[in-house]
Amino acid sequence: MIATLSGVISEKLLDTVVLSVNDGVGYGLLMTIEDYANLALGQKVKIYVYEHIRENAYDLFGFTSLDSKSMFEQLLSVNGVGPKSALSILSLGNTNDVRLAIAEGHIKYIQAASGVGKRVAERVVVDLKDKVGLAASDDATTFLQSPSAGSDEAMQALVALGYSPQDAGLALKNIDKSLPAEDRIKLALKGKS
Repeated sequence: MIATLSGVISEKLLDTVVLSVNDGVGYGLLMTIEDYANLALGQKVKIYVYEHIRENAYDLFGFTSLDSKSMFEQLLSVNGVGPKSALSILSLGNTNDVRLAIAEGHIKYIQAASGVGKRVAERVVVDLKDKVGLAASDDATTFLQSPSAGSDEAMQALVALGYSPQDAGLALKNIDKSLPAEDRIKLALKGKS
């Protein structure tokens, strides 16, 4: 198993950095946008490596910090997240930005990663919100609350108008629940609480 590689950045290709080690062997490493941007040609570096071996491919994912590699491995533990999706999520910002988005349940932020749909983004939040080293927001998983037959009429009406259950819940969050459903719907549509 390759855990780390030390050498000189010899090439920067489209999405790969080539790291030349002592004997002139060049390893192609897929990296986050931030790590890629921070490395310069000719720079001596130590890279933490994650190996992904498949039947028809042998990919190396490189990280300039052990923290980023650990976050990458946490993302891989989520059902539906493969190495390229995990790298794409980490490329949205720095590791702390990604941790914060997960802890606070920012589905749209995570969904902005290439190849990550709404369901996978939701799964990332549900599976990792308590494991990223930050205090999870109380609202992190409000998207799991969906309207049922006996639930809030205003919520049902907003969903019928095309709101997602999460957006409907957010729109109604600060509106007085003692108001009639019709008034709550109007206030939610106006965006007032």
